[in-house]
Amino acid sequence: MPRPAPLRRSLVALLLACALLAGATACGSDDDGGGTSSSASPTGTSSAEAQKWAKTRFVANAGLAAGATYQWIVKPYRAGKFKKGTDGRTLALVKAGLAGTFAYNRLKAATANAQGDPLLSKAVAPLTAGIASLKGLTAKIRNGDADAGDIGTFEDVISGIKDAGKSAGADVKDKVPSTSQLGG
Repeated sequence: MPRPAPLRRSLVALLLACALLAGATACGSDDDGGGTSSSASPTGTSSAEAQKWAKTRFVANAGLAAGATYQWIVKPYRAGKFKKGTDGRTLALVKAGLAGTFAYNRLKAATANAQGDPLLSKAVAPLTAGIASLKGLTAKIRNGDADAGDIGTFEDVISGIKDAGKSAGADVKDKVPSTSQLGG
């Protein structure tokens, strides 16, 4: 049986990523309605346990955002994969766009998780504007229009989240999501 053409694989990867991202968003982690989201603390737990789970979820979501940003945005950009005429540029840009959307989604979820811990919520609060600014950068990266400043914005927001977590006792480590989480 012949292997599928690279274009077909890219298209399949893109469709899978869209389905995964749509599913992740539908899970309620990007709750702008002010109500309780699915990332709220488990019912029937003490306030100390709820705070522990808030930090745990924050660390997991922020770590995934940091890992995806580094693996599919920062590293390829530094390697010159986004430059016109580079072999594999289109696939690198698609992956970077998907990683940007994924990172934005996970950072929004991490911000919602931080609300469950008083110290963490104070540390993360100043970063919400930076996180919101990432939404427009995803399309810019996907279209190949991103420059060093745009990539730096992603790095700055991730660094800010890591620093905020560390100051609240929730160390964030990069955790690279599998390509199946991005649809690749």
